Amino acid sequence: MLKAAIVMGSDSDLGVLSAAAKVLEQFKVPFEIKILSAHRTTEAALAFVSSAEKKGFGVIIAAAGGAAHLPGVLAAATALPVIGVPVNATPLGGLDALLSMVQMPAGIPVATVAVNGAKNAGLLAVQILAVREMPLRTRFKAYRAAMKKEVLAKNARLGRIGYRKYLDSIK
Repeated sequence: MLKAAIVMGSDSDLGVLSAAAKVLEQFKVPFEIKILSAHRTTEAALAFVSSAEKKGFGVIIAAAGGAAHLPGVLAAATALPVIGVPVNATPLGGLDALLSMVQMPAGIPVATVAVNGAKNAGLLAVQILAVREMPLRTRFKAYRAAMKKEVLAKNARLGRIGYRKYLDSIK
């Protein structure tokens, strides 16, 4: 199975990115986590991403706050899909990071999730890898079916006990 990479420019992003790691663990996707800055360790970041495909990676999750150059720099140096996770790290609440990722120049796409949306980044990485890996696709479909079942069960319970009791029970 191809691996996923989780790359961050600073260890301060690890708290956010742990949600992606948990998803990859849940789906039994092998992954590595790296701290590589687009600005402070440019050569190391480029060396990693330029050899990622040869080392068995199939997707890269890259997080950054502020001006958020890391996902774009990595995407520019590889043909692998890069998923950007904007991090709320400035007074702008992550909007600066979000915009820098979704406004990449034509030809260098960065798939981008919500601010601090590492869980969805992990799920998107699973979906990307599942295109090639049928057992992973089966696990993903089971995950979706379980979510559906859970929501329908909550809806049935809400109908049985009413919204006031339901609200009290989830507080």
